[in-house]
Amino acid sequence: MKITQTPLAGVVVIEPKVFKDERGFLLETFQVGRYRESGVAGTFVQDNLSHSVQGTLRGLHFQEPHGQGKLVQVIRGAVFDVAVDVRRGSPTFGRWFGIELSEDNHLQMWVPTGFAHGFFVTSPMADVTYKCTAPYVPGAGRGIAWNDPDIGITWPSDAPLLSPQDRAAPRLRDAPVLPGG
Repeated sequence: MKITQTPLAGVVVIEPKVFKDERGFLLETFQVGRYRESGVAGTFVQDNLSHSVQGTLRGLHFQEPHGQGKLVQVIRGAVFDVAVDVRRGSPTFGRWFGIELSEDNHLQMWVPTGFAHGFFVTSPMADVTYKCTAPYVPGAGRGIAWNDPDIGITWPSDAPLLSPQDRAAPRLRDAPVLPGG
């Protein structure tokens, strides 16, 4: 597998080896030793699957307390996937990184604790899986506005389909965020 560092320390893009032949393909989506060596640390305790239609934007989400690291992959369709540093005091606080994840490119993104995560569905539909280092805790879920001008994410659309919670999420400067960096 190939690991690509991003401008946000700790956030990495993983390109697994894909073995293709006339029958299809095989790829390793996770192997604890290799991923740990590549900087994807932590014990995964929960797997999630999100199915969304084109134009849906989910995010930007994180948990505080009980932060979650997330290993994100698209198994059907395509999304523009984003991580935002929400650690006050971090040299990259409020900065973002985005990349297309798709069933065709097989890329994964590791979003460690301390980063908000979100994605926009660019294909007719998408199935996104993510492994989490902590379980979902009711009441600990936090969000920041997808269109916060202080962050300035360049999303593929300025009129996404949003949940009521995502529509009401505060700007980063008003959100409870993680200490340190």
